[in-house]
Amino acid sequence: MCERMLLFLEVLTVNRKALSNYFTRAERLLWCSSVLLITLSFCLFDRANYLTLVASIVGATSLVLNAKGNPIGQFLMVVFSLLYGVISLRFAYYGEMITYLGMTGPMALFALISWLKNPYGGNRAEVKVDRLKRGEGAVMLALTAAVTAVFFFVLRAFHTANLGVSTLSVATSFLAVYLTFRRNPYYALAYAANDLVLIALWGMASLTDPSYLSVVICFAMFLLNDLYGFVNWRRMQIRQSAAR
Repeated sequence: MCERMLLFLEVLTVNRKALSNYFTRAERLLWCSSVLLITLSFCLFDRANYLTLVASIVGATSLVLNAKGNPIGQFLMVVFSLLYGVISLRFAYYGEMITYLGMTGPMALFALISWLKNPYGGNRAEVKVDRLKRGEGAVMLALTAAVTAVFFFVLRAFHTANLGVSTLSVATSFLAVYLTFRRNPYYALAYAANDLVLIALWGMASLTDPSYLSVVICFAMFLLNDLYGFVNWRRMQIRQSAAR
């Protein structure tokens, strides 16, 4: 455990000059645009739930770093999962709360350990991209179906709001965290699918409370970040494969 923490601290201690050159202009623009729109939507529709604002900015930052294959992104995803779990509890979205606190958060922690243990070429700021083994896709889908079925009955017992959509969120979330742990580029597309589900879920919530429009806009920005993440991971995969 101590060795893993040292590896994580090594990633954090990037000198300022390297950090300034680390992100491309497009990535800086994407992050700045995400934070700006999230903040504006908070000012327009919310103005009260600052925890939502903080969680949204942490989430957006996490996605930009994840798109680079940087383990710090997974650490921030753990933080985001804790914050988002609290936000979901406030609206009685027990499915989201249980999913993020009981699955996404812990899996992000496992992914953090996996990413730290598998740097590309000794570069702690970039994970080595991997592929699913033969037959693993079928196993993954079977696990997704099993987890989703279990969560359906748990969520129904808790009288979860919008049960069908919440259950779909569980399925897409599990696919995303599994592929993230396996360091597979398609994790980003799974998260993009989850973003679409969450846009619908919080869109329904905003019909009751307009302040949740800020959460809808947050996940719309997450969708753009995840799509970029898939594109960049494919580039990383091609570049890493060519260097072998």
